[in-house]
Amino acid sequence: MKGLITGLLMVAASVFLALLVKQDNGYVRMSFGEWTVETSLAFFLLLNIGVFVLLYLLVRLVARVWGVPGRLHHWQVRRDARQAQKALTRGLLELSEGQWKRAEKDLLRYVGSSETPLLNYLAAARSAQQQGADERRDHYLQLAQERVPAAEMAVGLTRAELQLDHEQLEQALNTLGQLREIAPRHPQVLRMLKEIYQRMGRWEALGQLLPELKRRKVIVPGEALRLEQELFRSLLGQAALSGGQRQLTAAWRALPVAARNNEGLVLLYANYLKERGAEEPVEALLLEAVNHHWSPALVALYGRVNGSDGARQLSRAETWLQEHPHDPVLLLALGRLCMRNRLWGKARSYLEASIGAEPSAEAYQDLGILLEQIGEQQQAISCFRAGLELSSGAPPPELPATLGPAGQADKAPELAQPTDSNPPKLEPGSCKRSHSHSTSS
Repeated sequence: MKGLITGLLMVAASVFLALLVKQDNGYVRMSFGEWTVETSLAFFLLLNIGVFVLLYLLVRLVARVWGVPGRLHHWQVRRDARQAQKALTRGLLELSEGQWKRAEKDLLRYVGSSETPLLNYLAAARSAQQQGADERRDHYLQLAQERVPAAEMAVGLTRAELQLDHEQLEQALNTLGQLREIAPRHPQVLRMLKEIYQRMGRWEALGQLLPELKRRKVIVPGEALRLEQELFRSLLGQAALSGGQRQLTAAWRALPVAARNNEGLVLLYANYLKERGAEEPVEALLLEAVNHHWSPALVALYGRVNGSDGARQLSRAETWLQEHPHDPVLLLALGRLCMRNRLWGKARSYLEASIGAEPSAEAYQDLGILLEQIGEQQQAISCFRAGLELSSGAPPPELPATLGPAGQADKAPELAQPTDSNPPKLEPGSCKRSHSHSTSS
């Protein structure tokens, strides 16, 4: 519609001009020296228009001819860019398929024409690393840095990641140190530093980094708790390996209060002290920890501690029976403490009560040792055999015949009060398995 209206207007204008020229054609006279030219005004105007059109077409032709090299170059650039994009896509696919050599070749073929040379060089560096060519890898990373200076962080993180994959821990640590100067709070830098410190065993450095990891939420709360436990365990382990009891105690006191109340850490520290013969500190530590929070593992270790005053140690442990009268671990620990104090009858009662509450290979073994001590060899052999069967994964052995009906074992510690001079005697076959007793229990 718009074109039709324009055409009609042009036709109307042409008719108007034609009528105007017909009414008064006019004339134009030009002279130059002896030459004089006269013509109508209409012809003069048509001649000027024709000359203008010819000049315009000539200029356009010259301009197009002049711009041929530029257009040809532009076409070549676009063609190279398309080829570079295709090569990049093909190289990335080959990289994901594990064709390292072909990937490296395709990624670098048109890198000069690529619109994203950073991706080409970073992917080529990964391909070179997979081929074990660390020098080429570092060269490609350097080229990436030179081509895209603003991508220093991306190149540095890639370099650190590749170094970490090849166990080049010192080089990776240096790289991350430089990156942390640029971006001290970058999450990925902090995350990789954590991993390197763990691998290198630099627990003190990890301890200094841990608050920043939690503050920046680089690790979730559950991982933070696990990492703290690993950190504290490693610090205690280093102190135990590199120094004596004094250094170990200093490392323990340097831990936070919450860590010193952790059952696993208390158990670890107590074992380290026990290995160094510090029985009294271990006894005090375990007594405080168990009174603060009940722990069968700590109670079991308390039963193996050789305190300076065995009677007092036994008396303290027996106070726990008020709240845990049927705990098999406590009963086993009390049996061991009684054996250390040469209270054979009482020890026997506690050990039988422990087996009655929950059979264990340790309780059978200790009861067998006790029976050997008082000269009841056959019953001791039966207990050793029952302990071996239990430790080998067999079903729990049945209760010894001397325990009697169900519930009698729970009362045994209160009834048995033998002296050293009159050791108790078991009935023959006391540690043999009895089907009726097992059923009743």
